[in-house]
Amino acid sequence: MRATHHASPSQERRQHRSTGPGPALAGGRVLAALAAVVVLAGTGMSWATYRNITGGITTSQALVGGPASTGGDQNILIMGLDSRLDQHGQPLPQDIYDALHAGDETVGGYNANVLIVLHIPGGDGPITAISIPRDDYVELAGCPTADCKGKVKQAYGSAYQNALDTAAGGGQGSSAAKTDGPDPLVAEQMGREAGRKAQIDTVRKLLGIPIDHFIEVTLVAFFQIAQVVQPITVCLNADTADPFSGADFHQGVQQIDGAQAMAFVRQRRDVNDEMFTDMDRTRRQQAFIASLVSALRHGGALSSPTVLRHLLDVARQNVAVDAGFDLAAFAQHASGFTDRAVSLYTLPITEFGQDAAGEDVNLIDVPTIRAIVHNLTTGGSPTTGTSGSAPSNAPAVPAVLNVVNATTHSGLAASLLQTFAARGFSPGQATTADALADTSSVAYGPGANAAARTLADQFGMTATESAAVGTSTVQLTIGADFPASDYLTSTNTDATTALAAAPTSTTPVTAVPATATGTAAPVPTDLSRMNASDVPCVK
Repeated sequence: MRATHHASPSQERRQHRSTGPGPALAGGRVLAALAAVVVLAGTGMSWATYRNITGGITTSQALVGGPASTGGDQNILIMGLDSRLDQHGQPLPQDIYDALHAGDETVGGYNANVLIVLHIPGGDGPITAISIPRDDYVELAGCPTADCKGKVKQAYGSAYQNALDTAAGGGQGSSAAKTDGPDPLVAEQMGREAGRKAQIDTVRKLLGIPIDHFIEVTLVAFFQIAQVVQPITVCLNADTADPFSGADFHQGVQQIDGAQAMAFVRQRRDVNDEMFTDMDRTRRQQAFIASLVSALRHGGALSSPTVLRHLLDVARQNVAVDAGFDLAAFAQHASGFTDRAVSLYTLPITEFGQDAAGEDVNLIDVPTIRAIVHNLTTGGSPTTGTSGSAPSNAPAVPAVLNVVNATTHSGLAASLLQTFAARGFSPGQATTADALADTSSVAYGPGANAAARTLADQFGMTATESAAVGTSTVQLTIGADFPASDYLTSTNTDATTALAAAPTSTTPVTAVPATATGTAAPVPTDLSRMNASDVPCVK
């Protein structure tokens, strides 16, 4: 059933003014999408001939350790940075800045304005791309403090700056980080590694799934790739214009070039529609992806050695991947993706709100988000119901759940028992640990392997067998890294934490068409779905 949307005062403010830091920053959000396009378009047959595909592409150690997908599945996190620098922290040529119309190297930063998880099943099932709205208010990994919340996109930039400040010896927030510390190139890579790790950990904990690989791209890649494959066919449901981004498009199907593509995906408001939101921009990106997939699959652009050389040059300057990602082997395997269905989802929010500093944020229901993502990545329906409905992420075998609270949050263990009792676990004991713990863990006794893995997957952990845990029992020990505010209620938290905690939805969430119009058009509280089999018409 489709969620009913009522605009709150904060929503109304958000709809009538800019929702981001400036016009130039929005262009970076589609970059990661284009990295996904190269994979989705079935480029393996052409790219596999380039044995040195990874030569010159930045590789990272940020994804060392952590749980991995099973059964041949892969979850690839695609991050698009709004940086106006290349992968080595160097300014771009002036003609690139002139062509982008998005400011120079002094504009932008290291927010991950694009966050897409690309789920590729190990068999021949459909490929799923899940977009995370950049302003979702979540627990941030990599913060210098134990309890830190912010917009999901900020995890990268916050950890990046903290690493540079620490290396410079100037402390958090030091303006001398880039001049008084180690060699600038060394410091840049140190900061980026910290940013990547923090962003990966933040997404992994938010969605509750393993992250097997990542691809990071920067702003200039979008423009350069768009120039290579132009023109691109897009479709809009109505006339739209935005002097702020330069968008000026008519209703219906049309072809756009690289410069127009920047405006298409950067549009942040519509003079004809005051309800244009950040999620509508995300669906624009997805529509562009779908159209580009179609163009690359049927246009033959990737059969040209010259085009491939240009794309590889772009990758070497503007792409980073984890060191364990064998791109050559993956590209060869990707040749079989051509005929597989591709669906693109945008995760819902609960409402627009503000943080303690007055910044606009998206308040979300984290347990519902995890249930949706779990279903999408395990071959089930995206539909998820209320806590009283039959849980889609219940353990395969019934098990008792014990929770040990090794944090300073009073009542957290009892709250978790209540939450997971509604998801198929039998409530066991809620106890307090003798000492505080930094990290959380899942352990299980005989007969509880499947149930433990189900629970661990939701938090990006690895379940470990333990002789100290009883038969058919799972023990969750919660440490300082656990997203406590997602599960605490106003009855057992202080006022500040209660205000920041994500609200819980009471309405089942069902995917709605991203291309619907009129009163059926998707709103921010909807989980929207788009097919990449044709050229979709969007808002």
